Amino acid sequence: MAVSCAVPTAPAWPETGEASWVARSLRGRRMASGAPYDPRALTAAHRTLPLGSKVRVTRVDTGRSVIVTVTDRGPWADGRVIDVSEAAADALGFRGRGTAPVRLSLP
Repeated sequence: MAVSCAVPTAPAWPETGEASWVARSLRGRRMASGAPYDPRALTAAHRTLPLGSKVRVTRVDTGRSVIVTVTDRGPWADGRVIDVSEAAADALGFRGRGTAPVRLSLP
């Protein structure tokens, strides 16, 4: 009897989907990287990218982009590809609306 194991696969690049942002209320909590969350830093949470990796997040409806460092795992909401810090959401211009369509690519 053969045993198969499901192996997680890396996302297709560039990856597209919805981004959301991490609330300020998490300030100081330890991220998966061990660093405390700083809403003023350009950081993000992604399910599979290696911690410490850099990724360009481009808002597809405006063309605005920012480079963030992956410091945590997530997002855990269905349909989201990345959670960005408050500073990154400000740079992308979607903090007020909560989510935005984005494309993730190498910087």
